Parts: sequence; structure tokens; C-alpha cells
Amino acid sequence: MNRRLAAPALMQPEHPGALLRRQVLPALGLTVSQAAIDLATTRQNLHRILAGQSSITAEMAVRLERFCGVPAMFWLERQQAYDLSRAKDALRGSRAEIAHHSLSHAVLAQIGAPHDR
Repeated sequence: MNRRLAAPALMQPEHPGALLRRQVLPALGLTVSQAAIDLATTRQNLHRILAGQSSITAEMAVRLERFCGVPAMFWLERQQAYDLSRAKDALRGSRAEIAHHSLSHAVLAQIGAPHDR
């Protein structure tokens, strides 16, 4: 019997607020209220981040770095991956309508963009 295994579905990146809510705050033994105080932000702002309703900004990433020792870039990269995934999903049907132009490898190298097409 020759069965093909289904390819695993690609997981969508989750909002970094979910990581804060599920892993970081419990590991620190903090409530949302106490974490907001410690982060010098409002409880409402932190709650919106934890619920995935607000993005982690560069400023909040710096606050989180001080708060729990996880580098600011980690939080920003997670937020960017989440935002990019959502944008690609939103544009999935209309991407074909967008004109495509290719830059030369030299120009890509000049601007510091990856060019391994």
C-alpha cells in the first residue's frame, strides 16, 4: 500500500501578545494589572496587546526588553511576521493584479536586499 502523507499545513504566526499572555506573564507570576504598572503603560493598552488587538510598537518592545530581558528585536520580529502573514492573506486574491518588476542583482546588492531568487 502506497499512501502519500499530507504535507503539514504551514502555521500562521501568532500575535506576540499571545506569547506574553500564555508564557511570559505566568512565568513571572504577574497579573495584567501588575505587568502594566511594571511596564509603565495602561492596563487597557497591555490588555489590547495581549488580546492581539494592538501591535507591539518599537517603544513597547524596548519596554518589554527591560521588563523581562527578551530583546526588543525579538518582539518586533514576531510582530512583523504576524503583520506580514495577515497582509499576504488579505491580498491573496488580488496579488495577480499588481504589476511585477525585477531589479538586477547589482541593485539588490546596493540596497542590501536579499537576491537569492
